[in-house]
Amino acid sequence: MQNASDLKTQLQAIHRRSYPAYKSLKGSYQFRDFILHIDHVQGDPFASPSHIRIRLSHKTAGFPAAYYKDTLTRVTLADYLTRQFETQVNHYTFRAKGSGKSGLISVSHCGQEVLSRSACEITDKEITARFFIGFPANGRTINATELEKILFDFLPACIEKAFFYKNTDRAKLEQAIFLAEDQDSIRTQLKEKNLVAFVADHSVLPRESGISSRPLRDSVPFMSPQSLRVSMKLPHEGTIYGMGIPAGITLIVGGGYHGKSTLLNALELGVYNHIAGDGREYVITDANALKLRSEDGRFIRNVDISLFINDLPNKKDTRCFSTEDASGSTSQAAGIVEGIESGSKVFLLDEDTSATNFMVRDTFMQEVISREKEPITPFLERAGDLYEKAGISTILVAGSSGAFFHIADTVIQMDSYHPVDISTKVRALCEKYPLTEEKAPAFFMPQSHRILSKKSPGIRSHGRGTDKPERLKIKVHGKDGFLLGHENVDLRCIEQIVDTEQTAALGLILKYAMENLIDGQRTIPEIIRILSEELHRRGLSAFAEGSSLPCGYAVPRIQEIYSCFNRYRG
Repeated sequence: MQNASDLKTQLQAIHRRSYPAYKSLKGSYQFRDFILHIDHVQGDPFASPSHIRIRLSHKTAGFPAAYYKDTLTRVTLADYLTRQFETQVNHYTFRAKGSGKSGLISVSHCGQEVLSRSACEITDKEITARFFIGFPANGRTINATELEKILFDFLPACIEKAFFYKNTDRAKLEQAIFLAEDQDSIRTQLKEKNLVAFVADHSVLPRESGISSRPLRDSVPFMSPQSLRVSMKLPHEGTIYGMGIPAGITLIVGGGYHGKSTLLNALELGVYNHIAGDGREYVITDANALKLRSEDGRFIRNVDISLFINDLPNKKDTRCFSTEDASGSTSQAAGIVEGIESGSKVFLLDEDTSATNFMVRDTFMQEVISREKEPITPFLERAGDLYEKAGISTILVAGSSGAFFHIADTVIQMDSYHPVDISTKVRALCEKYPLTEEKAPAFFMPQSHRILSKKSPGIRSHGRGTDKPERLKIKVHGKDGFLLGHENVDLRCIEQIVDTEQTAALGLILKYAMENLIDGQRTIPEIIRILSEELHRRGLSAFAEGSSLPCGYAVPRIQEIYSCFNRYRG
């Protein structure tokens, strides 16, 4: 390892040389308070910026050991430091001048959710921060003077203000750590109280707009109905009260624009912790809950959808079903089966984004089209069995069909954003308006048959031998998906992906699996089990192509990893 003075000497030596000379700077340098790693140098000033990493010891940073004692506190502290670092970096980005991306200093932009990111990782020994710097140039000629300004003036100032406990707003940091521990406590209590979700009183659920996840000002605060009110005793906040949604089948109803989908959206994102001030800090859902919807045109391969679809006119086997272009009902059936396989014990559905013929068949339709002529067993007839025989709860938003009332254990009416428990009223009405008895086929757990092949059409090996890993490139398309090799992986309907960096990580994980694990024999669950173990043991660094993982990745849930693999056509 070299020291900071060696870096200055090298900068002076390459000043005004052609841009590729910057590559000689790659390596590690000891500064007074931290170690600077230049992991990757961009090819020219217009290319993606250079990958930079800094490491500093806990002794130097000075944060209390209680703030990084376990995974929860480490992720929370890392999230807080990333937000602080971004604030500092924004004061200095592009203050060094030049062509292209010269002078850019950037780090991950964190949203309302607290995610584990490659931007900042904390171990029991040190803090590692990753970010990007655009190495300055005039045209394509090195401007080392400007880079020296960034590395020796701007960067140390940012690091000192963001990563030193003595310069931190201690009250805000303590609040962030305590909030995370309180949120974790609620998740633990959900299982103890046989609940699948909790919404605290005074929560703010509406968002500013469709493109902003910040809370809506002057919105109606959430207040739980008395019959569903439960208390949560938290280690820091004390006792709080709110609506507990019990395990079973819960129906959310109400008129249009009264807050049904707003509540469901808050619940589907309740699988993540939220920052203070979000309004949904104490909206907590079972960590493995899965939002489902129909996906017309979805690719499906070797999925056992016979729980919902049987006896097709073309005699196609639905116990191992494949299609390049699924209908809404078929895609939703596959999504549920894949969700069961991923370990989800709570399904979230909105009637608006579900296939109508998959969800329910009314009495008139049953009279017109007999059971023998209808291959689809609607979700209405399976929801009860899913809970009673598989322990899978359902939270469903319904607005058009009254049939769902008959299977609901709990019915919540949203009235001008106020929840009302109408379960007792609904049960009395159901007795007055009984459903026609329809006997669903026997319930059985679906079986997995899915194996990804090693070689995929459209993917080139770039001249490498068959015994060597294929070289695949990833191009991320925001949250909507990514391109792996020549295959597009469409994730637009995976509504619990909240950050582009999660999509990037999914691409990284799938690429690693393609190059190292997929052999034409292992099933998808077997592969994901191996990936999950590596993720738990080494984090996203386990899947890094080079020697170091760059900034720009966030850890996805196992459910999203399954969703990604299930939508890969390779």
